[in-house]
Amino acid sequence: MSKPHIRVVSAEIERDGRYLIAQRRPEATMPLLWEFPGGRVEPGERDEEALVREIRENLGVTIQVGELSLHVRHEYDRYTLDLLVYRAQTTEEPQAVGVHEVRWVLADDLDDYEFPGADQRTIDALLT
Repeated sequence: MSKPHIRVVSAEIERDGRYLIAQRRPEATMPLLWEFPGGRVEPGERDEEALVREIRENLGVTIQVGELSLHVRHEYDRYTLDLLVYRAQTTEEPQAVGVHEVRWVLADDLDDYEFPGADQRTIDALLT
């Protein structure tokens, strides 16, 4: 029996040498872990559309989506995740609207935060 397949997009937003990360809500799957902000791609939705929608819903800002930075496939116990990380920009200041907290973090400090498995692989790739 095959596992469900989930497609998720995330934004790699860098400003002045810091990366924007978001903390999942306490009631979310994998609660209080950190991630590049984003979310699921809905049926019929393009990656870029999903990313703009998710960032607006979760951070209250509009982004400009750039190039694909990284694609990671990660096997969790109950599903397979395709995580696509896109470079993105915003001139607005993100707020924790649909997430627990947001922070701007130096690349060297990303190891101080706990990320889900697929997200940790993106952090590892970013830091190499």
